[in-house]
Amino acid sequence: MSASTSTKAARAIVQRTRGHGHGPITRLMSPSDLGQTLKPFVFLDIFDAGEATIGAMSAMPLHPHSGIATVTVITEGHLRFDDPAIGSGVIGYGGVEWMRAGGGVWHGKEMSPGDAARIQGFQLWLALPPDLENSAPESRYLEARDTPRVGPAVVIVGNHEGQQSPLSAPAGINYLLVTLRPGESWVYRPPAGHSVGWLALAKGALRADRPIDAGEMVVFEHGETPIALAASGDGDAVFVIGSAVPHPHPLHLGHYSVHTSAQALADGERRIAELRRKLQQEGDRRTDSGAIPVFR
Repeated sequence: MSASTSTKAARAIVQRTRGHGHGPITRLMSPSDLGQTLKPFVFLDIFDAGEATIGAMSAMPLHPHSGIATVTVITEGHLRFDDPAIGSGVIGYGGVEWMRAGGGVWHGKEMSPGDAARIQGFQLWLALPPDLENSAPESRYLEARDTPRVGPAVVIVGNHEGQQSPLSAPAGINYLLVTLRPGESWVYRPPAGHSVGWLALAKGALRADRPIDAGEMVVFEHGETPIALAASGDGDAVFVIGSAVPHPHPLHLGHYSVHTSAQALADGERRIAELRRKLQQEGDRRTDSGAIPVFR
């Protein structure tokens, strides 16, 4: 929408959080808290690392997942990917790492900071439906030139105003990366059935029915009313926004896994254990760039 769009019809904010931080990473949502309300969105981290803390992100150990898809977007700086089976390149603003864990993967070191002085972005988890939660894993990297845009919005997942993300995400989920210039307004009109809605602001300031500050995640009232926003600070407002058809299944939680049933969780954790044994047999899988490709 144009900069003249009014915020008078702003959808109400019903919950907000600044999460809890550990080093350069702040956890805004977990499957045991807001994920219960916002499923299929079940987890959200914002990471913000400068020269003194980039090393802490690089030191993250390999860890497993099953039953979910992870979606990583960058709001500042860039990360490099390097996978002999996929290729190499750079994920910056507008790019995305998509990793559908499905039946099980080990990952955590498939991207490296390269020469970026600061890296900021979000990692989101999506709960998968029964037909995908124990399916074959999929890894994909899209550079910024490969993601569609509509006005100020980059379409990371789903379909927005006729522009379809190339990622093979489950139907009924939209996830956008948006930058509004100072004073610019924008209205997000969710597709039919998308009654779940939320936003997390990385930089700047926004106005919805109430102000939103950088570092906050807000939850909008349940419904399909458009979400009207305006950049209210002196600089750009950079944020992610999600909407979805509600995930109709209960969340069965493992240490790194989210499934729709106890049996599906057991199947995923059994596969993770099998992969761990195979991973140990593989030995050093590090590439020349220092990255370790996703093991699936």
